[in-house]
Amino acid sequence: MTARVIMKLKVEAARLATPKVLHLRLVHPLKPELPAWEPGAHVDLRLPDGKIRQYSLCGDPDDRSAYEIAIKREDAGRGGSRGAHETLSAGSVAHVSAPRNNFPLQQADRHVFVVGGIGVTPVLAMARRLAAQGADFRVDFCAPSEHDAPLLPELRAICGERLRLWLSSEGARFDPREIGPAREGDQLYVCGPQRLLEAVRAAAVELGWPEARIHAEAFQATLDENFKPEPFDATLASTGETLHVPADRSLLDVLREHGVTMPSSCELGVCGSCVCGYRDGVVIHRDAVISVTDRQNRIAPCVSRARVAVTLDL
Repeated sequence: MTARVIMKLKVEAARLATPKVLHLRLVHPLKPELPAWEPGAHVDLRLPDGKIRQYSLCGDPDDRSAYEIAIKREDAGRGGSRGAHETLSAGSVAHVSAPRNNFPLQQADRHVFVVGGIGVTPVLAMARRLAAQGADFRVDFCAPSEHDAPLLPELRAICGERLRLWLSSEGARFDPREIGPAREGDQLYVCGPQRLLEAVRAAAVELGWPEARIHAEAFQATLDENFKPEPFDATLASTGETLHVPADRSLLDVLREHGVTMPSSCELGVCGSCVCGYRDGVVIHRDAVISVTDRQNRIAPCVSRARVAVTLDL
């Protein structure tokens, strides 16, 4: 597998959508159109210090003249969002990959969306597409206040009465059971903080939503702090070589050390860049990107491990 191609795009416009959210419009300096994308897609953004972060495209998927992303500044994070806020402004250059979609919009009679904070970004693009199609959908948007609700004016303009706003500062807290029982043909999407994802998923299961119709996008994988890694062996199906993975190292690190070229980006189990196949073995999945169905033959080597041994489709 090869690394993703990075384009040099120009920041055509930059503004603060909220005090902590930077909204960017990116264009190609020479070409009138950028690679096509579908709602739910994200791009990799390479920062000047070499950090790579993923951001959902929140613009109009039918407008190929520009990409739009929104970046929430996390002062307690690993520095990527701070770097973006400090270095990206109108006229600067942004190093961006072609879009990839781990959170696609499924066909449905009705789409139900639950959004928390900056999780609005992929849903904004989805709502644009559905509104243009005259489709049936509803969005529940959770935020501390209107002042801190990213891209709220855009979402209101698109959704109208299909938007329900839940502002904790006004005592309006979202009850996950508000999603209601699943109707035939419904699809449920939730995007935002991990606690919101977990609460909505639990309520949906209790209300009878089939797992296959619940779609979630996390910004950080839920890693059990009490998890104690154990060593295991990984065999490469193409060569038969067996690599030992110590308890204190990731499978991704060991693969790279032995000359296996693996793309990667977040290394937190949320972007899907390094996901590969496996043929046998008991995998301990610790990512937040591989679907339940695909976990029987896909693994994220940056965070996931195996019990005793695994054979990789590499």
